[in-house]
Amino acid sequence: MKIAILGGTGDIGEGLALRLAADTPHRVSIGSREAENAENKAEEYTTELESRGLDASVEGAENATAAAAATVVVLAVPPYHVGDTVEAIADELDDGDVLVSPATGMKRDDEGFHYHKPGAGSVTRIAADAAPDGVDVVGAFHNLAADRLANLDADLGIDTLVIGDDEDAKRTVTDIAEGIEGLRALDAGGIANAPEIEALTPLLINVAQHNDGLHDLGIQFT
Repeated sequence: MKIAILGGTGDIGEGLALRLAADTPHRVSIGSREAENAENKAEEYTTELESRGLDASVEGAENATAAAAATVVVLAVPPYHVGDTVEAIADELDDGDVLVSPATGMKRDDEGFHYHKPGAGSVTRIAADAAPDGVDVVGAFHNLAADRLANLDADLGIDTLVIGDDEDAKRTVTDIAEGIEGLRALDAGGIANAPEIEALTPLLINVAQHNDGLHDLGIQFT
């Protein structure tokens, strides 16, 4: 399967690209608003993979080009760009394609990070409202520590919660997520449950900042 990670030059995009390329058989590409940026980063990721003796590579392209060639498109962009990004690539998506939203709205003040719930109810819902007919949206990868994900020497041993209104689309994303070594995907229901999941991210950041040794904090349900 071809997976495109839009915003793949950023922190969470880097981690997902490296892990998916290293641990799964899927073809991975990253997208950016500028093709050159994506191509340069993809070369860096490929060099990292090859330095570890892995027969894997990452491709880079402008967002729309990356999305057009993919079956699953991860929207690893800031939350305020999610709707615009979906609209920009809508013509490149085919029926049956799946969009994945890991973004969380947050704001920060002197006390720490707080969930910033958008008017639509969640960032995942924004993506779903913007998606063309025939393209399902699944929320996943929200609560992963980017540095831990990008460090291929780090054991994950964490969970990701998967939400969506189409069971087949959720199953597709679950299979992709569980292809990453040490990552378990748990079904958390439909998109209506997205606010509860997205709100966990600022909580984890606050806990990590106030406790030594928990910089790369993740969630594991037992």
